[in-house]
Amino acid sequence: MELAKVTSKGQITIPLMIRNLLQLKTGDKVFFEESKGKVYITNASQITLSNVQTQMQGEAEKAGFQTEDDVVAYIKELRKSK
Repeated sequence: MELAKVTSKGQITIPLMIRNLLQLKTGDKVFFEESKGKVYITNASQITLSNVQTQMQGEAEKAGFQTEDDVVAYIKELRKSK
């Protein structure tokens, strides 16, 4: 458990242990979510990545990719055509 003090502007310093746990770096954004009276903080980039993964689920199969090697071969072909 970590403790942080709220300034008159409503700002806090996220403790180092928590920043490391969330893999936060200077300039990162955080996401606050309330559930059942508790507030959770998440690295916003992790939420974005999770959303993209959810939206892209099944798209590789629709494009005809069966393996990771298929994707690598496709990328190599794209790079050759430039």
